[in-house]
Amino acid sequence: MPADTYSAYIAIDWGTTNRRIYSMTRGGAVIETVRDDRGVLAMRPEDYPAEIARIRERFGDRPVIAAGMVGSTRGWQEAAYVPAPADLATLARAATRIGGQDVTIVPGVSLLTDVRADVMRGEEVQVLGAIAAGLAPADGLFAQPGTHNKWVRTEGGRITDFTTTMTGELFALVKGHGILAGMLDGPVTDGTAFRDGLSRCSGACDLTAALFGVRASVLLGRIAAQDAGAYASGLLIGNDIGAVPDMDGTTVHLLSGGLLAELYTVGIEARGGRVVSLDSHAGFLAGLHAIREYLS
Repeated sequence: MPADTYSAYIAIDWGTTNRRIYSMTRGGAVIETVRDDRGVLAMRPEDYPAEIARIRERFGDRPVIAAGMVGSTRGWQEAAYVPAPADLATLARAATRIGGQDVTIVPGVSLLTDVRADVMRGEEVQVLGAIAAGLAPADGLFAQPGTHNKWVRTEGGRITDFTTTMTGELFALVKGHGILAGMLDGPVTDGTAFRDGLSRCSGACDLTAALFGVRASVLLGRIAAQDAGAYASGLLIGNDIGAVPDMDGTTVHLLSGGLLAELYTVGIEARGGRVVSLDSHAGFLAGLHAIREYLS
């Protein structure tokens, strides 16, 4: 059997609530993947050595490289942010080694200007990995929809600017709490209600007033009760996309899948943008593999 079919290292996308563990060949190919709910919220700092030992029982006694919230103040050991602009070599130079564990934790990226501050952990590996793998150009705009969507700009293969939006979290909050609780349980799909929401908030808009208007619209018969969730989702996604300047004619590299990718594609195209869908897992693994190569 060729040597490159054997496990050479273990890569971990260690997030807040979930994690993905990959057994990797020397050349960066995936041998086996496990996804579970052992994110950092399920762990205490003292739990990690035993957890790494259990992972190695499954995948072999191999070096581990991890990225994501495992390197945050809520994770195992803080891997301090590196300031933008940053590329894969920057992340490799600042990686944190866990003494005696043969574990490397990749840092996140920070942005600090006179008017705003932002941070990311894990998303930077996806973006820069997609570029390194030739899936996306070195200069581009990326979107990573999720609980906290990221808009990332790159120049010359470096992350130069990014913005985090709380779009997904806001939808979950207004759906489960406050005056709209119980009103947004209908299906969220692309359709008239969703696109009406996009149109209502596609530019600078009074988002909080628009959200209250969901309730009023249902009470007054303007929209059907079962369409309220889709309409509210359109408001929030429309507001998110609408805040991105110069979208018309811009290519957005979308690192996402499923329904969110579909809804963001509709919203971006409604503003004149063009979407190129990318495999976020492929980007992440390409990024970690490149960082590991820098460290070798």
